[in-house]
Amino acid sequence: MDYIEHLNSTLFLILNASLPARPALVTTAWFFAEYLIWAIPCGLVAMWLGGRGPWRRAAFRAALAALLAFLISYAIGVVWPHPRPFVLGIGTNLLEHAPDASFPSDHLTLWWAVAFSLLVPAHRRHGLPQIRVTGFVLALLGLPIAWARIYLGVHYPLDMLGAVLVALIGASGVALCEGRVFDTLFGASVRLYRFTFAPLIRLGCAKR
Repeated sequence: MDYIEHLNSTLFLILNASLPARPALVTTAWFFAEYLIWAIPCGLVAMWLGGRGPWRRAAFRAALAALLAFLISYAIGVVWPHPRPFVLGIGTNLLEHAPDASFPSDHLTLWWAVAFSLLVPAHRRHGLPQIRVTGFVLALLGLPIAWARIYLGVHYPLDMLGAVLVALIGASGVALCEGRVFDTLFGASVRLYRFTFAPLIRLGCAKR
């Protein structure tokens, strides 16, 4: 365990920002670390409101995968509250953050859970090639997000590995539920959506 912690800290210091930090690099890191995550909720809403059939089903599955992965991540943080680097005075911190558990990264857990959900084999039956391409692009975009949160000093490299594993569990867990239970939940969600957004659907602002 001591060896793993030493390796984790060593890799962190290699990737973490050194002072004086380059303004352009810090700005880029801030974009990936803080703002790109909003593409996930915005993208899922767009997939649901603007798409039908496979796209809406994919958005629902991805949202469930993200929820499951987040619950697992939260439980790990409660059981094993690993301190963040800046709490221990390690490296340079350029991003204000609550001193909560660092492992696994919630940002990357949610991001990769959605990405992996769009990539799982279930979409071969209920999907389009474009959905899998979207998942692949999102999975790749997770890499600069991971770098940015290490560079700014709020996460260790192993926090990102933990996020990958938890995201895989979340996406796979939901994919394994594909069938009657999933169809029932999805159908109920569609009916609730059509009832709630009926005025917008009639106006053509959202698809039925």
